[in-house]
Amino acid sequence: MKKIFLLVSGISALLITNAQMPAPSPTEMLSQDFGLGKIIVTYSRPALKNRTVFMQNCELAPLGKLWRTGANAATKINFTDKVSMGGKDLDSGTYVLYTIPGKNQWEIILNKGLKNWGADGYMESDDIVRFKVPVTAISPSVESFTMQVANIKFESCDLQLSWGNTMVNIPITTHIKARIRNQLEQALMNSDKKPYWQAANFYFQWDKNNDKALDNVNKAITENPDAYYMYLLRAKIEKAQGKKMQAKNDAQKCIELATAAKNDEYVMLGNELMKSL
Repeated sequence: MKKIFLLVSGISALLITNAQMPAPSPTEMLSQDFGLGKIIVTYSRPALKNRTVFMQNCELAPLGKLWRTGANAATKINFTDKVSMGGKDLDSGTYVLYTIPGKNQWEIILNKGLKNWGADGYMESDDIVRFKVPVTAISPSVESFTMQVANIKFESCDLQLSWGNTMVNIPITTHIKARIRNQLEQALMNSDKKPYWQAANFYFQWDKNNDKALDNVNKAITENPDAYYMYLLRAKIEKAQGKKMQAKNDAQKCIELATAAKNDEYVMLGNELMKSL
């Protein structure tokens, strides 16, 4: 009986020893399309648990001290295409993100110490860029440290850090307009299938060249005369050029073709544009 008891006790101890427990600061991988590439951030998310953060001599990330920007391993940020941060152009690749919290400003550091564990092994000589960003007070309090890519535009976005009642936005930019323009112009000259539709969208939305946008959407419509969405774009271009009558005609054409195609979304968009003319 004693042997059976010892055997059961041993098995129970083994099960307890091998039991999986949730990580106190779980790891998250954040991936966001941006420009012509992706931003991928790998970091751990500590929780407040009734502790203070971003204060002088506090328990979590005290002011003026180098912080791993999370927990556990150093936070890593990977860019699959060229970007700029803090006025410095960065090649695609992986970097370590350190920060130094301050009352009104944070210092942002990109470093090449990819083998560092947290702040251990950090060397200032490995810094690639340092710059400062302002602090924003937020409410309600954020319990778990959170990073996200916010305010995404054609060539800019913010890496947003939030914890407790503090938020900082780290600006990231890319310079892709000239690259896209060159690619489109080469394709328009040399490709058998011309990207008229893509060019029309680019020139209208991003390059603000309404004449080129109109020329390309006209060619796209010639190839696809039943494409209701193309008439909507042409109406928007004509509106921007002050051609109200032509814009109304194309908005109406969009509505008619979208109705026939049973696309309620473009019927609605066409009607909304008509009301604005």
